[in-house]
Amino acid sequence: MRFEWVGTTQLAKKLIEKSEADFEEVAEKNIRDIYTRSQQSGGTPVGDYKGGGQLRKSAQYRGDEMGYNVHYAPHVEYGHRLVNGGYVPGQYYLKRNVDTQRPIYKEDLRNKLRE
Repeated sequence: MRFEWVGTTQLAKKLIEKSEADFEEVAEKNIRDIYTRSQQSGGTPVGDYKGGGQLRKSAQYRGDEMGYNVHYAPHVEYGHRLVNGGYVPGQYYLKRNVDTQRPIYKEDLRNKLRE
């Protein structure tokens, strides 16, 4: 015996579209949250020198991506060596932000699956 499901191709396509839309909605919401946190006090380091705050001002997000556009962002995140042989440790501001967002993202995904 053989069954043929009439109309399932269209249904499957609609379900995939909804799933992708839901996933993208959750992903974009969480990137916005990370960006918003980066703009708050303690979210992104701000230097004490004239022109401080360039790193924070360089933060941008688009769709499901967020990042910093100044050349020295990775050096502040991960640390760097000094010319005199010293070392400035990383501040891990982006990692800390992502780690804070991780459980929120997981819960947002669960909530969307329950809808």
